[in-house]
Amino acid sequence: MLQLVFYRPLWDNSPASDMGNTVLKQAAVDNSLSPHGGVLVERLAFLRDGGQDQVLMLPRIEVRDQLARECLNIAYGFFSPLTGFMGRADLDSVVHGMTLANGYVWSIPIVFDLAAAQLAELEVKVGDSILLTYQDQPLATLDVEEIYPYDKELLCAQVYGTTEAAHPGVLRTRAYQDRFVAGPVTLVNPPVINPPFDRFWRTPRQIRQTLSDLGWSRVVAHQTRNVPHSGHEWLMKGAYLAAEADGILVSAVIGEKKRGDYIDEAIVLTHQRLRDAGFFKQDVHYTSALLWDMRYAGPREAVFHALVRKNLGCTHHMFGRDHAGVGSYYDTYAAHRIFDELPDLGIKSVLTLEWWYCPVCAGVAYEGLCGHQDQKQELSGTFIRSIIQGGVEPAPLTLRPEVLEVVRECADRYGFGSPFVGDEYLADRTPVMSMHAVECTCCACTCTRLPEKV
Repeated sequence: MLQLVFYRPLWDNSPASDMGNTVLKQAAVDNSLSPHGGVLVERLAFLRDGGQDQVLMLPRIEVRDQLARECLNIAYGFFSPLTGFMGRADLDSVVHGMTLANGYVWSIPIVFDLAAAQLAELEVKVGDSILLTYQDQPLATLDVEEIYPYDKELLCAQVYGTTEAAHPGVLRTRAYQDRFVAGPVTLVNPPVINPPFDRFWRTPRQIRQTLSDLGWSRVVAHQTRNVPHSGHEWLMKGAYLAAEADGILVSAVIGEKKRGDYIDEAIVLTHQRLRDAGFFKQDVHYTSALLWDMRYAGPREAVFHALVRKNLGCTHHMFGRDHAGVGSYYDTYAAHRIFDELPDLGIKSVLTLEWWYCPVCAGVAYEGLCGHQDQKQELSGTFIRSIIQGGVEPAPLTLRPEVLEVVRECADRYGFGSPFVGDEYLADRTPVMSMHAVECTCCACTCTRLPEKV
């Protein structure tokens, strides 16, 4: 099942494999700069500031949820130094060498896929600008610099280490259309972030300001897409101590959901409850939301997570067991070792082993310390889900009762009776973000008032 992918050292310009890899000469760049590349990208030209009719007359392409989120992430600088969707040179370099063509480390392709037939129908060509719409409303413009095909099987083999359809990243990539469209993206109509996510979603500039206001200079990031059990809690506390941090930024991934996942609302609200209930002091814990669709790319996605959290102002990132993995595609601690192959990224990895419940120690224990491994009770997602689904109170020190209370509240309020994603949630949930209606001014219609700047 597992195919080992050879990540060529950045300073080695020799051929990397027998897969037809292009030999890429890496530029000498400083990967330690924060934000990544040294400048926080912000590409914003809101329609209410002028040029509305001109933009609305561009060829329109409706984008799916994933691409709408990625437009937002590009425009606000979550993906700095990217200014748009990748061209072939950047994509080749990322696929084969884990850097952009200019030498900056980058590990996950960010591409805009479109069918050749749709491009032909719209008569879109290099040099044109197109209007990307979401929920049938303007979202962003894309200045087309390149249109190209790409070998999706090669992309899968290099990025995910496998071409098996059982891997969700492979499944996603194979579903891409047959052309990639590259070019800068500019946000023209900022969406409204709906409750309860409006409390947690902030732009990189806003998060950096918040961290400054809190007086945090050493910040450790916690990547999560789960309701926190006690193992997660102690993972954060252990990383906080190891990093000698001023605070923990919980960065909850909000994105595409599959049946059986925790609902998004439960993820952010339960992490906030840990702080509100006093399990973390108010001045050492902050919950935020990242709009991202997981690729489950294991070690490569770990690098991506570190770079994005560096753009948010974090100085450290915690990595536990099987970070961003799925099934048995990656070694348990592959995400720990990959950073040994990379230059200084300007964000330090805090590497931790597993936390579990030990009945002998009568508490949460750490793999590196506890000597009762034969009696451990793993705090796995499956185990915690069995507690929640069974309707019983959690065993001591496995899932905080305060957290379970929020899980049940979210099930009733947001999940149609369940804290786990089901068909009804997928069909009828309140969207994470909604678009302002925008109409032209060149006719008799009355335009909807546009929003203030974020």
